[in-house]
Amino acid sequence: MAQIPADQAVIDQLNVSRETIDKLSEYLRLLVKWQASINLVSTSTLPQAWSRHVLDSAQLCEYLPAVEQASNASDLPHIVDVGSGAGFPGLVLSIMTGHQVTLVESDQRKSVFLKTVIRELGLSVQVENARIEALPPLGATIITARALAPIDRLLSMLARQLPSVQKCLFLKGASVQEELTHLQSYHNIKHRIFASVTSADSAILELDTTNHSETER
Repeated sequence: MAQIPADQAVIDQLNVSRETIDKLSEYLRLLVKWQASINLVSTSTLPQAWSRHVLDSAQLCEYLPAVEQASNASDLPHIVDVGSGAGFPGLVLSIMTGHQVTLVESDQRKSVFLKTVIRELGLSVQVENARIEALPPLGATIITARALAPIDRLLSMLARQLPSVQKCLFLKGASVQEELTHLQSYHNIKHRIFASVTSADSAILELDTTNHSETER
């Protein structure tokens, strides 16, 4: 596949500027180019990349804090996307919102791909080529992850990051209800589940971590 055709239905649903659509289109062009040598996403999903990857990521914008609530730039959300892989949802959220985004990806080749997209699109995004467990606190206010690990594993991985975090937004599959049993030991973390706009078998898990305390788990 030389190029992913535009999906007008998804583009209409995104309701963003032509400049944003152009950046998303260029992102997907680079994805196809690099997919030939690096397994960034399942190749079978490429023809539906606008819905399977872009829209799936972009739907998280609805759950980000309103920019109007920020009195200055330092109050804007700092999104840390863990296990970024091909950049979903982190790069899409950067393109869509312009918020500060840090991508955490331990695979060096995928990190090179992410840096290439950032350079080509002129994005202000930081890439950390490391495991999240090995990093010092990054000052995240929002943490995102897409199909990375079960909830208990995720929270263990994120233990050093959680003190600054307001909420986590995890794109989860059909097992989300089963995974919620692992939240019982995190008494101060509240959760909400929202339906995914891209799949009936998927969901968005929102964790409110503002009252989280490691000593009260």
